[in-house]
Amino acid sequence: MNTAASSQAVTPPRTVPAAPAQAGRPLAEVDTPALLVDLDVMDANIARVHGDAHQAGVRVRPHAKAHKCAALAQRQIAAGAQGVCCQKLGEAEALAAAGIDDILVTNELVGMAKARRAAQLAGRIRLGVCADHPLQVQQLAEATQAAGTCLDVLVELDVGQGRCGVTSAADAVALAQAIAAAAPGLRFAGLHAYHGGAQHLRSPAERRAAIAGAAARAREAVAALAAAGLPCATVTGAGTGTYALEAASGLYTELQPGSYVLMDVDYAANTPAEGSAPLGQALFGWCSVISLRPGQAVLDGGLKAFGVDCGLPRVLHPGWQVKGISDEHTVIVSTTADAAPLALGDKLRLIPGHCDPTVNLHDWLVAFRGDTVEAVWPVTARGAMY
Repeated sequence: MNTAASSQAVTPPRTVPAAPAQAGRPLAEVDTPALLVDLDVMDANIARVHGDAHQAGVRVRPHAKAHKCAALAQRQIAAGAQGVCCQKLGEAEALAAAGIDDILVTNELVGMAKARRAAQLAGRIRLGVCADHPLQVQQLAEATQAAGTCLDVLVELDVGQGRCGVTSAADAVALAQAIAAAAPGLRFAGLHAYHGGAQHLRSPAERRAAIAGAAARAREAVAALAAAGLPCATVTGAGTGTYALEAASGLYTELQPGSYVLMDVDYAANTPAEGSAPLGQALFGWCSVISLRPGQAVLDGGLKAFGVDCGLPRVLHPGWQVKGISDEHTVIVSTTADAAPLALGDKLRLIPGHCDPTVNLHDWLVAFRGDTVEAVWPVTARGAMY
């Protein structure tokens, strides 16, 4: 045996499974488990959210981490989106390769390997990233100088999430000055002010209070930046749960909702603001009954088909609910004496608890209207975590 050769790690190319459906075929023929997207509902969600943004005079830059799908991102851009957001540089690279040319990575990049990748990508598309520490700025500056490219950098401000971001207006100014000093490789592009925790506060009053606090912190930073001669052209943030509040603030110039195109059990638990209807549920797990006994059925999709960080999926079959979930199975049980009957091989829709990690478990999205498959989209950036 050649021990030198055998010690080298070899990574075989990933084989993407065949699509579970074909365009033009009946929905009933879609193999399981799969992810379905109701195009009528999704298009209505896009029209509503983009329309709200347009009416408020702000841009919408949807967060593609919710769907990781270039075809869906292109649909959002065709409906007026400025571009898209990504959470990881790998997502941005995958979507850029599929033709998306205006991307904001709403995260910090640390290390020269990522800085060099970002600098190279900035030579092909308009790319923005976030920073909350001078070392990130230094690394990005070195990489863009070497590559001869220019990268937009936004200062991330912690407006209540308690995660990333500088924590004061003074720190925001100091970091913005460092970015501006790194021209022409870096361009100070504005402020990233996202309050993720506010998206899932259940009552409208709680969400209003959280976003009022976030906007106050962002407003202070914008004023300090202006006083330092650094006008803040972009203030970006917001999400599906609060985008209307940021749009009405008079401060935010760009909104980043992501889940609005798909929705899930967790977002459905939010109480809508008065006079506002909830967005429609467009994403469904599609599973078959593979085992049956009185009062119980077993479906062929489990933890490898549904993200459960926000709770179990909800089965859409009258009189049945999810009892438990394991690697490859979901067990549902009847809850009423007149529960709708089930037969072996029946296919059921389930609403995922959380759309983002659910989509990342799948290679394909099956887009349908009525009872017919209209398109089958690859999940372009599936698994792009670095």
